[in-house]
Parts: sequence; structure tokens; C-alpha cells
Amino acid sequence: MQKLRELGREGSYWDFKKTYSSNKAELLLDIICMANNQEDRDSYIIYGIEDYTMKVVGVEKDTHRLRLNQLSQFLSGKHFSVYVPEIDLQTIILEGHEVDVLTVFNTNHTPYYIENDFVDGEKKVIHGEIYVRLNDRKAGTSEAAPYSCIEHLWKKRFGLELSIMQRLNMRLEEYERWQFDWGNKKYAYHMDFPEFRMELENDFRQGWVPATAFYAHPVFYWAKLNILYHNTIIYETNMWSFDEYRRYLPEAKDTVPKFKTDYWYTYYDLSKIEGKLLKIFTHGKCNISSREANRNQILIFKDKEDREEFEIYFKEHFEDFTDEEIKEEYQFYIQEEDRNELGGGVYSVFQVAKTAKIYEQWCDETHRKYYEEWKWEI
Repeated sequence: MQKLRELGREGSYWDFKKTYSSNKAELLLDIICMANNQEDRDSYIIYGIEDYTMKVVGVEKDTHRLRLNQLSQFLSGKHFSVYVPEIDLQTIILEGHEVDVLTVFNTNHTPYYIENDFVDGEKKVIHGEIYVRLNDRKAGTSEAAPYSCIEHLWKKRFGLELSIMQRLNMRLEEYERWQFDWGNKKYAYHMDFPEFRMELENDFRQGWVPATAFYAHPVFYWAKLNILYHNTIIYETNMWSFDEYRRYLPEAKDTVPKFKTDYWYTYYDLSKIEGKLLKIFTHGKCNISSREANRNQILIFKDKEDREEFEIYFKEHFEDFTDEEIKEEYQFYIQEEDRNELGGGVYSVFQVAKTAKIYEQWCDETHRKYYEEWKWEI
């Protein structure tokens, strides 16, 4: 905020306003233009600062001041084409005054435009018209927005200016748009962009990972999974199958905590490709269980920072549960490893159990939950 103010001017993704506008069409234009900014970044409408002098006047006495819920309701009722601009509103104290910062988030849903005209007084927002923020002004109000600006917004929508891997990550985030039937078919594809697809390269082979012991039928299979763009393999990973082909999951990553390198755990990072595949395979629920309760045998993290925070907690609370307590509570699962003559390995079911117990406590204390309950249907 201070850096923008020190520039002494408005720009292509920020706008200073002394007060909120009493004209709702003007407000709508401001937000649409910022949502369609050409910088591909979050943009800001800053209320309570004069645009020429940069003097802080505040909005605490502004009779037209709006709250976030009022702004959200206003936008949701304007019949946008498909997507509504995503916003947030925060108040900061500057020189003893309240200054409101309306953030219009950068997304790939551009261009934003409305499907029905909206009129307030002499101001009109025309349906189908694309308004953009160009330098420090609105373009598209008195003349059509430049073709190059509109072209850029459509390319952004379809990811045409991104690398193949960037486009892949965009498509993987759309977990509800993937068509698959693992167990009956060896392929999956994106319904809107079928040039992105997945294929199993070979048949499933039997193996073992410690998480297997936590499933109703403790048998594990794996197969190589390729992600393709047209006919080119652009990413290689593996698919895991648990509970006698009842639960299909992407391969998870094994790692050791920084402070205890003789201890292992398996996890998904939802910001990585395998984490996005997890959401696809579980229809957005991220539940790794099959017919049994989720025992957190595979940990789930939002991103790298989230996992690092857990490892700090893991170190501080490692002694919260004794080995005897873990062996008693998870006796059935630990015995499963012995029955398969796999006990004594470097990475054991016992380690999975203790890590899961600490992870469960961490999630409870920090109010995290990365999966929705899923019930087996007969």
C-alpha cells in the first residue's frame, strides 16, 4: 500500500478513490476493469485516499461505504457470464484514518462481462461488452477496448500463453472435469480438453507399502501411469490400488522428517501433481480410505509450508505417545505386516501408525481437515 502511494499516481492494477461511489454502475465498472487488468495479477481499489494529492482522508464517515458481504451480494446478482469476480475487502489504519482496500483477485476466468445491461442514472454497463483496465484508466466505456487486450484475456482463459506443464496444472485443478473409470478402463481424459489424458502403461503388479495394512483387504498393487498431451508423455508417475482394487490412488511421496532421519512417512502435497491427481481420483474429497475409517495412513498437506509446519509439531510432540501405546492401539495393523512377512523393514507400519497419531492430533489442534468422509456403498 505504501509503495503504491509513494508512486504518486494510479496504475494498471491499482486505483485510489477518495470515497465510495454512490453510483452502482460506476462501482461495477471499476471492479470489472480490475478483474480484466492486463498485468495478470491481483488488483486493488483503495478507498479513502485522494487520487491526485495522495492525501489520506479515510472512509470512516463515508455514507456510501460498503462491507464485504454487501459487495459480494451486489456482484452475485449481476448475471456475469459463467464466473463472478473474486474479491476481498480489508480495512487498514493509515495516518489515523480507516482506509478500505478492495482486492480483486487474479484468475484464469477472464474476460469478465455481464449478460444483462445494468443501469444506474446516466451510467450504463452494457451486456457483452468487455471493459479492461489499461494503464490508469478504464477502456471500453467510450470506445471499444483494444483488440490485443481482449485477445490476451481469452488466451488467459484457455491457457494458450502458458507452457504445456502450466496448462496441465490448470487442467488438473479442474478435478470435476476428468472422466475416468479405473478398474474397467486404462485411461482418463479431460472432458473439455481431451488432448490432456492419462494412460496406464502396463498391468498392475503386486507390491507392498506400509499404508496397505490399514485397508480392509491388505493387498497392494501398482502400475505405471503416464500423463499425455496428445500423444506425447509429459509426466510419469504410478497408480496405487488398495483393498483388492476398491480404492485407486496416485503414488504418494515417502520422506523423512528433518530432525529424525531414521523415521519415514508418506504424504500428498495438494499443490503438486500427485496431490491434484488425488483430488481427481477421489472426486475432490481427498479421502484415501475404502471400506474402513480413514486412519491417516497417508498424510495430506496443503503445500510445502504446511508440511514443514507439521514437521515442527512432529518434533515437539514425538514423545506424546509411547511406543507401547501405539503398538496397543494399532496392534491389528502392525500384525498385518508380520503376517505378510514384511516386518523389520526400514519403513514399517509402526512408523505409519505413530506418525498418523501425531498428525491426527495436529489436525485437531489446528482445526485442519483435508478430506471428506466417504462411505462404502454395497
